[in-house]
Amino acid sequence: MPAGLEQSAVAKIAALEAHMGAAKAAGHDITREETTVWFAREFLKFANWDEANPKAVEYAFSKFGPYADKAERWAREIPDFQRREVNEMLDRAIAELARVTSGEVARRPVNKVDWQNVVVGDNAYYSNGRPIFLYDYFSKSVGRPLTDEAVYNDHLGAIYHGGQRLYDVDHDRAINSFLLKEDGSWDEERLGYITEIPDTNVGFLIYWNMGIPEWVERREPEVRKGRSLFTGFDIDNPLVRDVWGKIARKTGAMTRGKKVTQLGYILSNEPHWFSEKGHWTQNFREMTAISSYTRTKFRSWLDRKYAGDIARLNANWGTAFKDFASVEIAIPIDPATRGTPMWYDWSRFNMDRAIDWFTHIQGELRKANPEAHTSIKIMPNMFTENARSHGIDLEALTELTSMIGDDAKAKEGRDLRLSEPQPWEEHYSYFWEELSLSYDFMESVAPDKLHFNSESHFLSTSGFRKMDMTPEYVRNAYWLATLQGMDANLGWFWARDPDGSFEDRLEGELNFFDPALAGSFVGSVNQQPQVADAVTQVMMDLNSFSEEILALREQRRPLRIFYSETSAINKSAHMSEQAKIYESLFFEGFPVGFATQKIIEKQDNGSWDAILVYRTEYVTDAEFAALQAYLDRGGTVILDRPQSLSMDEYGQRRSRRLRAKSGKLVILGEVAGLGAVKAAALDAARPGLPDVRLIEDNGTQHKGVTWRAVRQKDGSWLVNALNIGKNPAALRMETRDGKPLSATDLMTGKALGSQFPIARNGVLLMKVS
Repeated sequence: MPAGLEQSAVAKIAALEAHMGAAKAAGHDITREETTVWFAREFLKFANWDEANPKAVEYAFSKFGPYADKAERWAREIPDFQRREVNEMLDRAIAELARVTSGEVARRPVNKVDWQNVVVGDNAYYSNGRPIFLYDYFSKSVGRPLTDEAVYNDHLGAIYHGGQRLYDVDHDRAINSFLLKEDGSWDEERLGYITEIPDTNVGFLIYWNMGIPEWVERREPEVRKGRSLFTGFDIDNPLVRDVWGKIARKTGAMTRGKKVTQLGYILSNEPHWFSEKGHWTQNFREMTAISSYTRTKFRSWLDRKYAGDIARLNANWGTAFKDFASVEIAIPIDPATRGTPMWYDWSRFNMDRAIDWFTHIQGELRKANPEAHTSIKIMPNMFTENARSHGIDLEALTELTSMIGDDAKAKEGRDLRLSEPQPWEEHYSYFWEELSLSYDFMESVAPDKLHFNSESHFLSTSGFRKMDMTPEYVRNAYWLATLQGMDANLGWFWARDPDGSFEDRLEGELNFFDPALAGSFVGSVNQQPQVADAVTQVMMDLNSFSEEILALREQRRPLRIFYSETSAINKSAHMSEQAKIYESLFFEGFPVGFATQKIIEKQDNGSWDAILVYRTEYVTDAEFAALQAYLDRGGTVILDRPQSLSMDEYGQRRSRRLRAKSGKLVILGEVAGLGAVKAAALDAARPGLPDVRLIEDNGTQHKGVTWRAVRQKDGSWLVNALNIGKNPAALRMETRDGKPLSATDLMTGKALGSQFPIARNGVLLMKVS
């Protein structure tokens, strides 16, 4: 290896540590620099291990398609790549500490997490009496004990994981199907993996549903029909429901009151039940089949839906079934039937049966552990993308559990499996839509619930890696997610042991080297020193300003976009349309909100000023009635065009139209474009908009800086600005009537004045007065 790179890094570590000693003696907080030094030393070890084990590294690169053809080259270059990154990281830290000690920058001390004494609040976690945002990695150095401080510490996070391995039988601390034996007794060894978790640190438990014991399959030959990728069995099977009910009760009783449950029980990992032709799940025949139990359940569902009137169903479907017991449906269903009553009924039933499954599991858990917190690791693209045959009703599942759960992703580049430019690339520095749209929706549904992203994919996904990922992007993405509601997150994934070697699942002879995880390893945070350091640095800064972040994210949402699952099921591009109106409002200085039938019926209607209905043609009678009732109570509704709300779930024309009585109804014309709809919505919500304005000039006509403003007790404004645009921008702060305002950067103490720049991926937290 070129000794120069490592020697240079070692010298910089020494220089930084010397400066840290002087800074500490002068009363400065050096927690941030301690983390940088820790990561620098770790990644120098990692680089040396990779250099000594080129075949293992090459194999890993060969298992990620976009890197496979250059695996040998990457294996050769990755050691020095990491050493260069360490040097750059240390240069940044040295320069930053110099600005601090010279007085150029005044920064707050880090609000460190007390991992052993985290308090679960109503809508936040607390440490030492202050709000705190928790961080760690999901599936973390499997094989290492939870008490290993080289892996569980302030730098990587110290959340105790109640389950790490990604295998059916070998899932050490997860709660899985193999805990219960056929004779009704328990596998005491497996139960021991759960009870041995030390009761010291905040943690979580996960229900790992991927496998099913042979004895269940022997008694129920259909048990795998209708399985999904991470749910390895039919959720309608009565034996499965009995087995998992017992497991939930047993493990709930065993772990009640333990610190490892402070982040709750994750009831499922990425559930989905896609059931349409042409979907990738058809590569696995059992995933698009359905069991006789599911067919029977569907028939009963239809019987209730049609109030026992088979003639009505036949008229709706265009069929001639003699009774509900004889109803048949072809699964996988043809996507060409989307928009028909049959498609709607199946898709709605598929969602309802998933709700029923999770209601059952959560109910059994709470029989033994009534106060148990729960979440479901839902993939937000089940909401933000157009597909709707997957069985996931994000609103209903978010309502059901006591915590918001997800594994949202963001990407600084295009999915490497795609060759064509994606729409977001034209205007933005990274793909943010899935994260932001889903978070604003879930936070609208459950504004007072803790939010746990139990597998954050901001650094890598199955199809996205970026070896030269910038720390600025990492900072911006984590800041955005936290601002929009995230209270705790586990990154994907940490797979280095302290000596630099790959974790247990990735070591050993190459033929035992797990190919899927090998492909996940390469191009990930495990090989990116600056990225790893940036994650912890941004969490430290967020925790240092935790009160300000909570004030910004808990503010009122004055404008609500009406969301209907009915239209999403029936239309082929409903979410693409909703994303356009959401995007147009995202840069206007307030948190965008959503309204649904349930939100209107259950939440204080005074917490918003207007509801915007955009391109939403299909709604149930109950959804329509909720909007009319809101109008009758004096609410304001903006209808983008007469066609919205015009049909029921089956495409039947609705004779009724919204009528304004004591409320205000604005109906725009068919030709009204996006700009006109946005203008009408902002005008209706004007009473709730901030009295300050942030004016952006980024050289284009497309805004890229999303911002929020909250009035403070002293009359000033707390303003947060995040540049997710592709260009740097010049910003100007002024009152609504055009008077200039003066801003101060709270993270540096620097005066910014009324006009100042923001870099690409820049983050500004300001006091404006």
